[in-house]
Amino acid sequence: MVDNEFDELRPSAFAIAYRMLGSVSEAEDVVQEGFLRLHRVRESGERIESPRAYLSTVVARLSIDQLRSARVRRETYVGEWLPEPLVASADDDPARKAEMADSLSLAFLVLLESLSPEQRAAFLLHEVFDEPYERVAEIIATSEENARQLVSRARRHVEERRPRFEVSREQQEQLATRFFAAAERGHLEALEELLAHDVVLHGDGGGKAPAIVRAIHGRARVARTLIAGLRTAIRAGVSLRREEVNGQPGALFFDREGRVAGVMILDVADGQIQGVSSIDNPDKLGHLGPVADLRALLRERR
Repeated sequence: MVDNEFDELRPSAFAIAYRMLGSVSEAEDVVQEGFLRLHRVRESGERIESPRAYLSTVVARLSIDQLRSARVRRETYVGEWLPEPLVASADDDPARKAEMADSLSLAFLVLLESLSPEQRAAFLLHEVFDEPYERVAEIIATSEENARQLVSRARRHVEERRPRFEVSREQQEQLATRFFAAAERGHLEALEELLAHDVVLHGDGGGKAPAIVRAIHGRARVARTLIAGLRTAIRAGVSLRREEVNGQPGALFFDREGRVAGVMILDVADGQIQGVSSIDNPDKLGHLGPVADLRALLRERR
């Protein structure tokens, strides 16, 4: 397979797989398997009219299978499960990034976890990737009528719980800049003013890194927890770099050697920060570069 075709087809295949699985590493594996199957089919002499359509079908079906087995693993997961963070690339098309940002948010991906694998696939293919019902039915191997029902049920479920991000990107960035400045400097009142009254702090350490086990609710508790956590991390030599993560303002944290120690993402709506997610599980950070041992860092500090 020529490199040009791989470069052209990979982004759309990965977009489906990542939204299906919430995992960068698993999505990469599924996309790679999709390309291998495309290669084998061609090697057998079969003509593929649309490689893009073939790949999207294979990737969606593999993702459904992967989700079924992932559900069992996630039932025994230590603490909250959050998706692997996806950091924006400087090469990404800005218009496309803005268009797809809402479907990348951590809150949205976590919400999709409550759908069945088939509902998730049908909903994403139709609502996010604009596939017609006939094509959705073909991909997930069902009738068109059932595809419509799957999308309808999923849409109702999502719309009832879906967070709204009705804030311009400029406003998001301004809030995020003030948030990280207040948190780093330990300005409790300034930080509280930026948080919604019912703000929620989520943490994912997977039992392998220091993290909150259950979500923390309320601006006062969240602000105190954030300041205490950042103060401890900074004393251990951790620094942060602002990044766009999953289409939202966020930051990557690094140790003194430049290894990734964690990722933080902000959910912004109605002029306030509605949620904060901190991902510290080293298994979910490897695709971002060398990973720090956060526990060892904090032990050294003590």
